[in-house]
Amino acid sequence: MNLKDKKVVVTGGSRGLGLGLVEAFVEHGAKVTVVARDADALASVRTRLGVTTISADVTDEAAAHRILSEVQPDILVLNAGAKPRMGRLDQLSWEGFSATWETDVKAGLYWLQAALKTPLQPGSRVLVGSSGAAQNGSPLSGGYAGAKRMLWIMAKYANGVSAQNKLGIRFQAIVPQQMIGDTGVGDTGAKAYARAMGIGRDEFLARFGAPMPPRDFGEKVVSVLEDPKYAEGVVFGLKGDTGITMLEGAAA
Repeated sequence: MNLKDKKVVVTGGSRGLGLGLVEAFVEHGAKVTVVARDADALASVRTRLGVTTISADVTDEAAAHRILSEVQPDILVLNAGAKPRMGRLDQLSWEGFSATWETDVKAGLYWLQAALKTPLQPGSRVLVGSSGAAQNGSPLSGGYAGAKRMLWIMAKYANGVSAQNKLGIRFQAIVPQQMIGDTGVGDTGAKAYARAMGIGRDEFLARFGAPMPPRDFGEKVVSVLEDPKYAEGVVFGLKGDTGITMLEGAAA
């Protein structure tokens, strides 16, 4: 898939990893629409990068259907999510434990359903943001790891629906395999784990090896879309020192 003039919708694209994605897509010639809640952050990215912006809550089911119907993107990237409430299992309320389920998973469900029901055009790609926590757990972030694993699984479910209904839409999960500094989720997690270990944030982040700043993350996602060797994969791990690893291929 050549990104030149492709229509892309990125949820949560006004800051952090999402902004890195938007910068990469714009650099490669895509026509990007950013969906987020913060009007000031949206105005900043619109002015700087010349993208289209829509202020909306990603957990608004009607907004998901309306935006996809209006924009009809070739690529949809589900990146938006809540900062997890940090604490041990015995320290969190249900509200804190389930925060990422009420945001990340709820939004994922609505946007995946909208992609399937609109439906997007044959050949469209939908990228679902997951996390390395989905592989290894995250004992200080409550339901976060389970929520990110659920999004991984939901991408696979969506491929099944697409195949059954002959829609020709491919759903793929993106799994950053390290915490990424200078992002809301990454800094929240890194500070909590560093504090528990009695070390500094930067020392903790260094344990993941080479960093993968948001812009570099964006370039790796572009490679997943543009390089034909990744077209049939379903789940991809991204890391600063090892690049892109296919964690799950297409179902037989």
